[in-house]
Amino acid sequence: MLDLVIHSLYSKKEIFLRELISNGSDAIDRAKYLALTDKSIAPEAPEWQLTLRADATARTLTIEDNGLGMSAEEMEEALGTIAKSGSKAFAEALREGKETNIPELIGKFGVGFYAAFMVADSVTVESLRRGEGQKPARWMSAGDGAYTMDEGTRTAPGTAITLHLREDQAQFAEEWTLRDLVRRYSDFIAYPIYLEVEGKERKADEKPEERKPLNTMVALWKRPKGEVKAEEYEAFYRQTLRGLGEPLKVLHIAAEGTLEYRALLFIPKTVGMEMLMPGNKHGLSLYVRNVFIGDEIEELTPSWLRFLKGVVDSSDLPLNVSREMLQDDAVIRKIRADLTNRVLKALAEMAKEKPEDFEAFTAALGDFLKEGFHSDWENKEKITELLRFKNLKDGAFTGLRAYKDAMPEGQKAIYMLTADTEQAARQSPCLEQLKAKGYDVLFLTSPVDQFIAGELYDYDKTPIVFADKGDLGLDAEDAKQALETAKQTLKPTLEAFAKRLETTVKEVRPTTRLTDSPCCLVQDPNALPPSMRRMMEAMGQSVPEDKRILELNPEHPLIKAVAAEADETRRDEAIDLLYGQACLAEGTLPPDPARFNALVAQLMSR
Repeated sequence: MLDLVIHSLYSKKEIFLRELISNGSDAIDRAKYLALTDKSIAPEAPEWQLTLRADATARTLTIEDNGLGMSAEEMEEALGTIAKSGSKAFAEALREGKETNIPELIGKFGVGFYAAFMVADSVTVESLRRGEGQKPARWMSAGDGAYTMDEGTRTAPGTAITLHLREDQAQFAEEWTLRDLVRRYSDFIAYPIYLEVEGKERKADEKPEERKPLNTMVALWKRPKGEVKAEEYEAFYRQTLRGLGEPLKVLHIAAEGTLEYRALLFIPKTVGMEMLMPGNKHGLSLYVRNVFIGDEIEELTPSWLRFLKGVVDSSDLPLNVSREMLQDDAVIRKIRADLTNRVLKALAEMAKEKPEDFEAFTAALGDFLKEGFHSDWENKEKITELLRFKNLKDGAFTGLRAYKDAMPEGQKAIYMLTADTEQAARQSPCLEQLKAKGYDVLFLTSPVDQFIAGELYDYDKTPIVFADKGDLGLDAEDAKQALETAKQTLKPTLEAFAKRLETTVKEVRPTTRLTDSPCCLVQDPNALPPSMRRMMEAMGQSVPEDKRILELNPEHPLIKAVAAEADETRRDEAIDLLYGQACLAEGTLPPDPARFNALVAQLMSR
């Protein structure tokens, strides 16, 4: 069993220091609690602390605390029995006594101590229990399933665990290694952790009381929100979470009731390009009772919230025995849902109260919300209210609510257009009829937009119509009648276009969609947008054939000229030119770019 714990339980050897420091912190908590009713426990009111003593030459590391300590019987029971947790037993005894003010102890499984054997050939534990008439005890083992005990020589209350490090683990007696591990795993332990390095000379003017602890002991998320200054949040964001610049918004959460946890979340102003890829690791840092468990804990937030930086600390989270990963549990799902709701609420408040900040968020991180719209069905309605798109009117980011509220009388739909860029969208001939009527259009130009376009059907009982798909439904009765007349008048011309373009075009028809351009390409309502098609082809994905519809402006001089052209060869050349022009207008190359260029040169010469 011991061999299994030593060699199979933990994935990182460095975890041993976190476990031993946590045990020392628990020992101090227990001593402080018992001292409330038993003055013999701590008559001298000590400065509660932990000390690391490193000797690189001797390859030893000692972790010492001045906590409760252990008697010989307690030492044999706790260290001589695998998975016997003194902290857990202490807390359970208090609960049985109906005690409610139980200290927040870290130890639970009773195996953390044995992590020491991952890096040590042998371990020596010397302890003196606090209280009157106690005697010291010493426990020694090489991690081979046996141990020896004697009286020991310790005179100060508390416990000292000395690790005789293996030759290949000598780095754990180095000062910089210990500083890094304490800062990473135990920075927010409530008691100072000091380091003494054998052979390191003290400065002549340095006094013993001036020594500084390795840990900050300040868990910002445990402090009342009103007591934390803005500069403290920013320092934590940059130094601990390695954030860039200043955060856009800070969420200081203290959840109480049926779900108890604390969290400190930061919405950044910008993120690196790697964050835009859904497959990348993400997640918040997890602490349990101020002890670092891990970062990039993906279970705590949905993938689309991976731009968040921050920490979550809870006593209720179900960890596996090595405390290196979460187990699937209802508590995790509740915390995940609560965090998501709080972030969405904070963004909604930002959009309402600080629109300039929300516009900055949209410009930098808006694609994450669109990813959430696509993947998070539970929060789809809330996310929909936060979506923003550039508009035709003035290029500002506009939400669906603001668009609908600004619709002129008589407008019955919300109009959108997908394109590769905002400039390409603005120049699309498909917008000409909408511009003539004074209707605004929302542009979907980011790669994520291409995925969500097919999920935008309506908003608040108002249909969403894409300007380059199907019939816009804007024609009055007289316009519809004129269109029917044009179909008859242009019938030979429409047939000529259809025959010439039969391999690339599904249908050729007259339209009122155009006011200035001779022709344009539109799609069936359920077809892939051309920009989406190009993106998928660039990614090497096979895209099913999807012929589009060529619409002609029957009032345009070029269409009239083609209809009047008697020379069949010149008419076919004109058809090829017009089709190539329609392709370029939507951002697609003509089927034969070389022939298109030759026809343009020939036309210019003529």
